[in-house]
Amino acid sequence: MLPPVFTTLRASSAVTNIVGSNPPRVYRHGRAPQDATRPYVTWFVVSAPPENQLSGTPPVDRVSIQVDCWNTDDAEVEALAKAVRDAIEPLAHMTAVLLDDFEAETKLYRIAMQFDWFIDR
Repeated sequence: MLPPVFTTLRASSAVTNIVGSNPPRVYRHGRAPQDATRPYVTWFVVSAPPENQLSGTPPVDRVSIQVDCWNTDDAEVEALAKAVRDAIEPLAHMTAVLLDDFEAETKLYRIAMQFDWFIDR
């Protein structure tokens, strides 16, 4: 039911070169710990409708996820977003770049992307 986001990002040397590898700073539920070392990635499930069919139960679920890349530097958050995109796109369809923002409260840059992942049942 959930896409292999951790496994995919952990397998990418481009991603782990940026967010570390032991363990990589990739957090589920769209939240990172308050004291998380930067840069890091958060992700969460936006929706997960089944691909219904008339002849039986759905063979796959289309899981839409949002992946947010966070960093204190604008150019570095862009590099992280590109590494994440390149790691996920061979396995899922990128459907949008939702946000390219600076959060004044946290003083962090964020690039948010959405992917549709088709998960066999």
